[in-house]
Amino acid sequence: MPPVSSQLPQSSEPSESSEPASDRSGLPAGFRWGVATSAYQIEGAAAEDGKGPSIWDTFTARPGAVRDGRTGGTACDHYHRYAEDVALMRGLGLDAYRFSVSWPRVQPAGAGPLNAPGLDFYDRLVDELLAAGIAPTPTLFHWDLPQPLEDAGGWLNRDTAHRFGEYAGIVADRLGDRVTSWITLNEPFVHMVYGYAFGIHAPGRALMLEALPTAHHQLLGHGLAVAALRAGGAREVMIANNCSPVRRAEAPGAGGPEADAAAEAYDILHNRLFTDPLLLGRYPDLSAFGLPDPQWGGLVRDGDLRTVSAPLDALGINYYNPTWVGPPAGGDGLPFALAEPPEGRHPRTAFGWPVVPEGLTELLVGFGRRYGEALPPVLITENGCSLSDRPGSGDQDRIAYLRDHIDAVAAAVDQGIDVRGYFTWSLLDNFEWAEGYQQRFGLVHVDFDTLARTPRASYTWYRDRIARHRGPSGHR
Repeated sequence: MPPVSSQLPQSSEPSESSEPASDRSGLPAGFRWGVATSAYQIEGAAAEDGKGPSIWDTFTARPGAVRDGRTGGTACDHYHRYAEDVALMRGLGLDAYRFSVSWPRVQPAGAGPLNAPGLDFYDRLVDELLAAGIAPTPTLFHWDLPQPLEDAGGWLNRDTAHRFGEYAGIVADRLGDRVTSWITLNEPFVHMVYGYAFGIHAPGRALMLEALPTAHHQLLGHGLAVAALRAGGAREVMIANNCSPVRRAEAPGAGGPEADAAAEAYDILHNRLFTDPLLLGRYPDLSAFGLPDPQWGGLVRDGDLRTVSAPLDALGINYYNPTWVGPPAGGDGLPFALAEPPEGRHPRTAFGWPVVPEGLTELLVGFGRRYGEALPPVLITENGCSLSDRPGSGDQDRIAYLRDHIDAVAAAVDQGIDVRGYFTWSLLDNFEWAEGYQQRFGLVHVDFDTLARTPRASYTWYRDRIARHRGPSGHR
């Protein structure tokens, strides 16, 4: 493979001088620029060096579970090519890299004996990042639960929260002398809904509302992990959740009090269920979901919410698009029905997701109004788009997406929201869960036959955007 530097886009790519003035201001000094990935999506080496099976190894083996029957067995082979990938990050001039630690690589059974080669890998990765001047920002859980824990009930089992707290302590003990910024969980909402309610992600359970206990157990695990990370010397601890502003469907007959109630219920499920306990120390009213008891019939035990609401140093927000909802259609027990965005109103990504940059401003400002002084500093821990482009194409839509969403962050800062960083998803094209390798989010194109990395025009744009924010001095 040619050296990384020979693959960088040349000067024929769009230059910063052509960017609009709105992209030149509005973000504070010291703003943190990064990229994000996750272990199962890029590492590969799924059964190497003592790694145990995760729920995604099991799920991808099911016929029909993943597009084209693909798996993350090799993915981007980051496990063996991490130095090459860190060189790409260095070329961007990043402040930080958000990656995830594979729990079954570190602790194959989810409890008990450790796997030394797995921890050694993250040792090497952290050292490589620090040598490149990039702050490692590990996420402890990005959906790849050790299969033995799932066999014992997974996140439906309270014991998993305690095992997660122990695992957090193990990783902090090994890496905490060099890692100061940590994320506990990634998108507990999505893991609950896609993995346990709808069954379209691992572990593939279709429990609908019976999946709700996984919300509390994930949050309890988060709180226990916070305590373990603090004990390990962490200076910054956060959680990253997918959040979405809620829009009312515009179909005929979709308005009125029923539409308002549906939008409120969806906002509670998607946004408040995983944020109110963290910042306010209580769950929102879940009576619309059949849980009128604030203790969830004994599921929430004395002291749990004190653990869950341990102070955070920052709140990670992953944003992709708003969600449109209407009154319930019946049959599934949900107090809302998901609806399509208005036809022709917004561009779409290759995933079919509407591109609504102003929704990010709306979301951030809305959180500021809702939580007030309880809202800690915010980092945008994921934001990006999948496009059906190839190396050498213009990549203009991805550049426009990044530019407009960074502008949306700046607009929220202008309105008083303390946003301190932006991590785009993703550095590399990767294994995109149930979509296999169909969806491409990377600043860097990956040929999944040869594993060659080729930076796109958006890589150059992001590099130049970071450099321009720092100014001639280059100070971070």
